Amino acid sequence: MTDLSSRFRYFVAAAILGAASLAVTGAHAQDTIRVGAPLPLTGPLSPEGLKQKRGYDLWAKTVNEAGGIAAGDKTYDVEIVYVDYESNTPRAVQSAERLITEDEVQFLFSPFGSGAAKAASSVSERYRIPTIAATASSEQVYDQGYKFLFGTFTPNSTLTDPLARIVADSGEDIKTVAIYARNDLFPLAIAKEMQASAEGNGYEVVSFDEFSVGTVDHASALTLMRQSQPDWIFATGYINDLILIRRQMADLGVEPQVLTMLAGPAYKEFTEATGDSAENVSSAAWWHPAVAYDGKDVFGSTADYVAAFEAEYGSLPDYAEASASAAGVILQAAIEDAGSIDPQAVRDALAGMDAVTFYGPVRFGETGQITSLEPPVFQIQGGEPMVIYPDAVKQSDMQYGGIQ
Repeated sequence: MTDLSSRFRYFVAAAILGAASLAVTGAHAQDTIRVGAPLPLTGPLSPEGLKQKRGYDLWAKTVNEAGGIAAGDKTYDVEIVYVDYESNTPRAVQSAERLITEDEVQFLFSPFGSGAAKAASSVSERYRIPTIAATASSEQVYDQGYKFLFGTFTPNSTLTDPLARIVADSGEDIKTVAIYARNDLFPLAIAKEMQASAEGNGYEVVSFDEFSVGTVDHASALTLMRQSQPDWIFATGYINDLILIRRQMADLGVEPQVLTMLAGPAYKEFTEATGDSAENVSSAAWWHPAVAYDGKDVFGSTADYVAAFEAEYGSLPDYAEASASAAGVILQAAIEDAGSIDPQAVRDALAGMDAVTFYGPVRFGETGQITSLEPPVFQIQGGEPMVIYPDAVKQSDMQYGGIQ
């Protein structure tokens, strides 16, 4: 009898401890905001995916060390739930759905790039999950009539128009442009914007060629391009594409007066991989460490963000990393403005946002794409990206020739 009584007390105690454990777990879950982030952490897009992860991680660490996100009378820690979709867009869509339905995240950061962001946006819209795209600029991502998608990149024309004006106003004898684009949503869309910007400024576009995803030999296309002797070559793709194209241009002796590549030269990996061939390559991006904003966010000023990033990773942040951190800052501001983690309330706060962050002023247009930034144009000079536009953060003038 005593033995049975002891067993009974043991099971009761175990049950009470179990219930208490569940209660604590439940309370902890309620006090944690879970943000899903499908990323290409392996495969050909992994350099870009890993950059985004660094930006998200720095934001989450900074927020949690500062005490979390205050919403109403509660304070929440941040947990980012990652899924590697292996640089495969269909898997990115599946990962977004899994994060919502199985991992029960309350908010989403979009997959990398315009193509995957567009494909996955239908999932977050269906479940009415506020979603921030940190690396999607193409207007086709935002013209779907969706209400829960917001992006931190301005439209592609905000990069190509300033480039075309700078060269047009230079007085240099530059008349023809050749365009070479990866056949993928963002690279192709920005190439078409460049065509419009170039023609709008009086240039003749002598060729517009596309290369498929996974191309490893550009020699034939570059040799054919060289025959038209373009004054300006504009190439689009992702960093591994552009490193390969730049190397093969150098091998073939393709030497235009102006060489512009998007997006890759903003990354230090491009300069490290191409060496002297990076010199005088021009580009544009949505952010640069040279900009200076007095942010009202967890990082504070641009300089403070740059210092925090350098302390964490030992290098300067580029635009992809900063945009990922900004996505977190923007989500945090929306939650705090809403005073709630209710998806509709946070979505409405995003739609009405008018804030200044380390990344710049944040206001979204009717489609959810940011409208308040003036992206910098830069050129690799002396092995470093030097801003040549806008005047407020200009570090140097555009240099012509010297492409070898």
